[in-house]
Amino acid sequence: MTWIPATDADARAMLDAIGAETVEDLFDVIPEPLRVSGMDLPEPMSEMAVADHLERIAAANDHRLTSFVGGGFYDHYVPAAVDALSGRSEFTTAYTPYQPECAQGTLQGIYEYQSAICRLTDMDFANASLYDGGTAVFEAATMAVRCTKRRRVVCHDSLNPIYRRMLETHIAHLDLELVDGDDPAEAACVIVQNPAFRGEVRRYDELAERCRAAGALLVVSFNPVSLGILATPGEMGADIAIAEGQPLGMPLQFGGPYLGILATRKAYVRRMPGRIAGQTVDEAGRRGFVLTLQAREQHIRRKKAMSNICSNEALCALRALIHLCLLGPQGLREVATHCHAKAEHLKRRLSEVVEVVTTEPAFNEFVIRLPKPAEAVVDAMARRGIAPGLPLAALDAGDDRELLVAVTERRTRSELDAYVDTLQEELCS
Repeated sequence: MTWIPATDADARAMLDAIGAETVEDLFDVIPEPLRVSGMDLPEPMSEMAVADHLERIAAANDHRLTSFVGGGFYDHYVPAAVDALSGRSEFTTAYTPYQPECAQGTLQGIYEYQSAICRLTDMDFANASLYDGGTAVFEAATMAVRCTKRRRVVCHDSLNPIYRRMLETHIAHLDLELVDGDDPAEAACVIVQNPAFRGEVRRYDELAERCRAAGALLVVSFNPVSLGILATPGEMGADIAIAEGQPLGMPLQFGGPYLGILATRKAYVRRMPGRIAGQTVDEAGRRGFVLTLQAREQHIRRKKAMSNICSNEALCALRALIHLCLLGPQGLREVATHCHAKAEHLKRRLSEVVEVVTTEPAFNEFVIRLPKPAEAVVDAMARRGIAPGLPLAALDAGDDRELLVAVTERRTRSELDAYVDTLQEELCS
């Protein structure tokens, strides 16, 4: 589409219509310290020179770090078939499937993704994905508010503090009360996490019963890979299950794109945000796929929409689907078993060097307490090629000597032993 700029006369007419003298008047609401004073751009370069410059910058990045960082995002192996299949042009160029007759492949992919998530979580329905795990927490909370007509949202101490902050930001201008704890009385929902942010494996069956008795919903945030060996949200009595889908077929990136997973029970499906792809038949009896539930602002009157999300992460959802299909139930169990076993091995080795705080059963993460500030140890080990974990003080999730360590199936025995040896050397230096 050709860009047609506004003429001076057009600009003057628009300013007169809104009662502004100049374009600069539109920015008066922005405090002076927050305004951009200048772009400070370098001198222009040729395309060849820019390419060479960017290559030099990229070469300076150390991508050889052995990662033990978790907290919601993990260094899992992504099979080559995930890239090969999801990178096909019919998937990467497709957009929202408004016209089913032109988008059967995309709709079938979404339908099968939903089916896989329902089987993974033991829930009845899953939507066509959300932006990320933090968004899913907010969408689950507001969904619970719609279901119960209550305004109180309770956050359990097991919840990822990053998600807790995102939830607080999203509801800042909504008439909702956000409290911490596990009391379901007068609450729309209680949001929990398994495994907990600090690594402990939890069961919430009893809390689910208390929520049911109090008329509240139980929202369970889960690690998708952990369900290879841990109890599912449905098994524990969850009403809504949510997750960050990055562990399923998506490499670590600088902030995304990621995938928000949300599944629920049949009783609440009409209060679920986003949309659902359904299977049907055409006039000739042939199988086909269509968008069924579309309770979002592009499809219905805005004030009646369940969410203002106007897109989904269909390509990321497709990657998650391909990853799950490649693994199958047995493969997922094997990956989860490797994560758990290797984390336990590292935990045992580290207990000879530092204090292991997470003594309860864990999946693939645990907290250690160092004799030195964690930030300093992280910097020192990073210079030696190891990203040893996530300092918890920065997230107000622990003291300044605590480190959250994550282990995936990618970590080898030699890498685990090198972690212990390097940490010991740094602590003794």
